[in-house]
Amino acid sequence: FQYLKRFDQGCNLDKFCYEAHSVEGSPAECLQQFLLHCGITDPSWSELRNFTWFLNVQLRDCEASVFCNPDFVQDTLQGF
Repeated sequence: FQYLKRFDQGCNLDKFCYEAHSVEGSPAECLQQFLLHCGITDPSWSELRNFTWFLNVQLRDCEASVFCNPDFVQDTLQGF
């Protein structure tokens, strides 16, 4: 949710990193973001769950990768 919210606001996500247990927005805002970005017109709960699970895994892996760390790659992958 935090990544999607910042993406919609046009923020630079290169330096953003999720902080565990941090809470932003309401459950309704979270659901709205997932519905906007999941790519399915009328998703079921299981489709939303799969979308959020996949997105979470990908973002967690990206945050853990040294190749996606802006301090390591500096400006060589701007916007990647």
